[in-house]
Amino acid sequence: MSSTNQVIIFDTTLRDGEQSPGASMTKEEKLRIAKQLEKMRVDVIEAGFAIASPGDFASIKAIADTITGSTICSLSRALDADIDRAGEALKNAASGRIHTFIATSPIHMKYKLQMTPDQVVEHAVHAVKRAHNLISDVEFSLEDASRSELDFMCRIIEKVIDAGARTINIPDTVGYAIPEEFGYTIGQLLQRIPNADKAIFSVHCHNDLGLAVANSLAAVTAGARQVECTINGLGERAGNASLEEFVMAIRTRKDLLGLDTNIDTTQIVPASRLVSSITGFPVQPNKAIVGANAFAHESGIHQDGVLKHRETYEIMTAQDVGWQTNRMVMGKHSGRNAFRSRLEELGTSFSSDVELNHAFARFKELADKKHEIFDEDLVALVSDVRAADAYEKYKLSSLNVTSQTGEVPVAQVTLMVEGVEHKAESEGGGPVDAALKAIEAIVHSESSLELYSVNAITSGTDSQGEVTVRLEKAGRIVNGMGADIDIIIASAKAYVHALNLLDANVQKAHPQV
Repeated sequence: MSSTNQVIIFDTTLRDGEQSPGASMTKEEKLRIAKQLEKMRVDVIEAGFAIASPGDFASIKAIADTITGSTICSLSRALDADIDRAGEALKNAASGRIHTFIATSPIHMKYKLQMTPDQVVEHAVHAVKRAHNLISDVEFSLEDASRSELDFMCRIIEKVIDAGARTINIPDTVGYAIPEEFGYTIGQLLQRIPNADKAIFSVHCHNDLGLAVANSLAAVTAGARQVECTINGLGERAGNASLEEFVMAIRTRKDLLGLDTNIDTTQIVPASRLVSSITGFPVQPNKAIVGANAFAHESGIHQDGVLKHRETYEIMTAQDVGWQTNRMVMGKHSGRNAFRSRLEELGTSFSSDVELNHAFARFKELADKKHEIFDEDLVALVSDVRAADAYEKYKLSSLNVTSQTGEVPVAQVTLMVEGVEHKAESEGGGPVDAALKAIEAIVHSESSLELYSVNAITSGTDSQGEVTVRLEKAGRIVNGMGADIDIIIASAKAYVHALNLLDANVQKAHPQV
């Protein structure tokens, strides 16, 4: 595969994806996802925004110090402090990249930056030169490029390439572009910029009109050779171009596009599950590629066709993207080593024997209740254990709920608050409502419940339920996660997890917003 038909996959799940309200991840969670992205052979991992917070800096540094199979990237504004901080975070990276940006649309330059076009060019060139002094791989982005003037884009791109930028990113920052228009813009830039051959052109499309993947495909058809995307299309507002959809479109229509990527597509579903489990953003059943119904057929005509010849109604195989029938049947006598080995195959490792033993004990508890343990159960179990092992002001000690026909449900909760036992009882419209009200009677969080979501991790009535609870307080949004065979206990765990996240007060600032 020559360099002219290979599309570089730049994953920004850990940076732009994390800007989804409530999707903040810990350093350990980011590192788990980064390892899975490396296993999937992602070319570039944008690990965060180094100057946004100490936590972001630490996450980027940890990933840069660990990952060797992918280029690790940090975002920075066209400001000296941002660039220096990014360089510091990437200092030990086997392959590092600084990604600096400045807005180029008339509306952004006038109202946000309050700068003239000449000043913007000057700042951009200075930023690229400063970044290039720290690291050889520099990417430059024209924020709000889809609403920028073509002549000005040609001017600033030519200057930053001369200054040392080797990747030029054209973002559809607000999801405004239409595929035909966006493809034309990329083609014009490549034709009109004299030194365009000295850089790889990239696109970063948002999904506000549901066109992020379509715009990305139009761009690579016109000559772009890097696409910035996220697992499950995660991202602020309506999200970003979905990595799995773009990659499989390229792979499936290679006959038309003549393009390919380095991605190991069998790792797509495991990556999707991991990101969903960590962020608390469930994947809708009808989501392309990774949704539970993506390869399901209910129509009798479709079923008949697939049984006779799969390709009558399937354009790719479920196994191509990592859907498997593999399951792990383990019980009381299953060993710790087999448990560890299977989780390592699923992209999860343990930092210590203490962490392994805690997770293994929870596995044995689950094995007592559930006959068959599936891979999805294991991923959810580890996420649940790690959430419980994190900082905890509040800890669920016991929960008793009474619910019967014709009677108002009642919940009694015992909650440990900074090591002190507190009890409360409450009625509710249902058992879950009663349980959460009883918890709230103890904590008085003054938060509002923005989302309550239940997702069955596997099939069957003994499936674990994975609950997501989104709380908002004073403009801050967090997602709490909980998993259990008992959906009421899972709900209480998720609510307590969200309360702990609110109390931890780890608030990130994203300076580009």
